[in-house]
Amino acid sequence: MSESAARSASSQILPYVLPYFLYVAIGALADPRTHAELAYSARLLAVGGALAFFWREYRPLTGPRAVAGSLFAGVVAGLAGTGLWVALRVPFPAGSPAPWSDSAWLARALGSTALPPFAEELLFRGFALRVILLWERARAERRPLPFQDALERSSLADVAPGAWSALAVLGSSVLFAAGHTPAEWVAASAYGVLMCALWIARGDLVSCICAHAVTNAALALYVRASGQWGSW
Repeated sequence: MSESAARSASSQILPYVLPYFLYVAIGALADPRTHAELAYSARLLAVGGALAFFWREYRPLTGPRAVAGSLFAGVVAGLAGTGLWVALRVPFPAGSPAPWSDSAWLARALGSTALPPFAEELLFRGFALRVILLWERARAERRPLPFQDALERSSLADVAPGAWSALAVLGSSVLFAAGHTPAEWVAASAYGVLMCALWIARGDLVSCICAHAVTNAALALYVRASGQWGSW
């Protein structure tokens, strides 16, 4: 058993939460729209550094099925997810923002393709979904403190690849959506369910990360080609 597999879920909170927190916090300090180059350069250093530092905590990202199949499934789901996002996000536009400059668009396109797929999939599908499952298991066993038991006496590795429940899918998807603007809540919730479906089908996180990266890259190209900047 690997060192990370033997550790309690509570001891892995920081590795899974910190990259996402840094991504959001830097965006709050340096508006990605008006200071895109600065914001995404800072995010690359901070979030990329955190992911690299804690990388051993996340292994394995692969599962019982072939990686090539998971990457292919990720590409297909990522393209489907782009259509899903556009279909559900466009009816609720937050005004009609002006186009991004070329350098700002490129900074965001590269940054959003490289960083959120790791930070968000690790946190919401890799951590939140599995902790909810551990909590449900502790409740079913009538533990007196099920949430504490899930964190302190269980490991993320105790969750089988692809394991799921309706509550875990719903809870992790709602948490994922909460990190987006209100106009994106419907699209983000649906996208979260799609990523959970990938986890269930493939039993790994590499498919989810791949799909998320494809979606973000395709969405960047879509808004630039269509002028639908409110969808980004």
